[in-house]
Amino acid sequence: MNDTVLIIDFGSQVTQLIARRVRESGVYCEIHPFQNADDAFAKLKPKAVILSGGPASVTEAASPRAPDAVFAAGIPVFGICYGQQTMAEQLGGKVESGHHREFGRALLDVRKPSALFDGVWTPGERHQVWMSHGDRVTRLPDGFEVIATSENAPYAAVADESRRFYAVQFHPEVVHTPDGARLLSNFVHKIAGLKSDWTMAAYRREMIARVRAQVAKGRVICGLSGGVDSAVAAVLIHEAIGDQLTCVFVDHGLMRQQEAEQVVDLFRGHYNIPLVHVDASEQFLGALAGVSDPETKRKTIGKHFIDVFEAEAKRIGGAEFLAQGTLYPDVIESVSFTGGPSVTIKSHHNVGGLPERMNMKLVEPLRELFKDEVRALGRELGLPDAFVGRHPFPGPGLAIRIPGEITRDKLDILRKADAVYLDEIRKAGLYDAIWQAFAVLLPVRTVGVMGDGRTYDHVLGLRAVTSVDGMTADFFPFDMGFLGRVATRIINEVRGVNRVVYDVTSKPPGTIEWE
Repeated sequence: MNDTVLIIDFGSQVTQLIARRVRESGVYCEIHPFQNADDAFAKLKPKAVILSGGPASVTEAASPRAPDAVFAAGIPVFGICYGQQTMAEQLGGKVESGHHREFGRALLDVRKPSALFDGVWTPGERHQVWMSHGDRVTRLPDGFEVIATSENAPYAAVADESRRFYAVQFHPEVVHTPDGARLLSNFVHKIAGLKSDWTMAAYRREMIARVRAQVAKGRVICGLSGGVDSAVAAVLIHEAIGDQLTCVFVDHGLMRQQEAEQVVDLFRGHYNIPLVHVDASEQFLGALAGVSDPETKRKTIGKHFIDVFEAEAKRIGGAEFLAQGTLYPDVIESVSFTGGPSVTIKSHHNVGGLPERMNMKLVEPLRELFKDEVRALGRELGLPDAFVGRHPFPGPGLAIRIPGEITRDKLDILRKADAVYLDEIRKAGLYDAIWQAFAVLLPVRTVGVMGDGRTYDHVLGLRAVTSVDGMTADFFPFDMGFLGRVATRIINEVRGVNRVVYDVTSKPPGTIEWE
């Protein structure tokens, strides 16, 4: 069993990034909301605790607090933003509202040496950090000292080295604090003394044993979506229980060009995993005829996915377990502050709830992993890089890349154009440098001149973003020569498009998916 860090979530939109940074340093951690923190602390017996940021104000009555047991346990504690403020308040300091607010980039002045800064920052230096606060600490608890300040935060970083309590007003988990990951690494390694034993090889061995113990001699059915998550889950489960697993691939007719064929070839040909391929495109496209609202599209696709999947499960018969590609962000979101546990068939990942009448137990071997860790596990399992490195592609597929009504003609146009776009990205050697790229068939038609004639055809939008965490992103800076080549190829090769545009908006923190 790995040593564990408990992250107590006070509602920050970037709490998941804290976990990612800790995991990247080779240390296992779990996020639990403050409402459940007492139970999580008792159950996990963590070797260290991190207190996240959050939107509340410590100065307000009934604002959230960390369990007192955390500070009495004799283990290292690291408070971030709101985490710093509640730590200060609970240990006898003071927090006030109405002082100078700080949002965005700020410069931090390092005042004293600290184990938190060891090998990263030296007294007298100035470093960029990312601030996001309205309240601030105005009096430190006994035993604490200031180790860094900023213009509007006299207690920007504080420490009680003897108790191994540390707190910062800035956010070390975001990329806008360039040295933040190293500070978190110092906390878990040098201060808490934890080893880097969180590896995909170890996870693979542990999860295979868990799946075997859970399933025993039972049968498992897995819904393949064509995406990375369900594919990695299926290969891992197959390694654990062999032909006790049957995969069902529901082809809804909304996938990219040749993706269905690639999925079938990979699982039947390469891995020899029992696979049922259901071509349900007529059913899905018929149900989507005349539907324009994006949420109605999602719900329609989800309902029919469940119907088809359930029918196949009955036809196969004998399956007691349902395998899902649930990821750790799904688990976190399902126990958020406003929602309760959700049970969802993950066709990456929004295809409707699992009917209770199916009465199947869940097998979720990826539920402790983030997306980048799933990719690493896929490589550990021997999945081809071209498959593991695929850009994210949500379950509704091309349905959400066609605003307005979906028709076969529009799908054909979008598939061809999207294939040209991705082909040019690969030829330019840019595919792995981009987090996600896709084409959108906009609900706009324009008059154009092609050769000696006029056309009245569709406008195609192109999107490409870069990201290191999947939560914040910026548009990819293609040069004009590349965009010119793509636009020329699409207009020449894809009948029905006479204009191509490139979207250069950015993605702010906290929004999860481009749609």
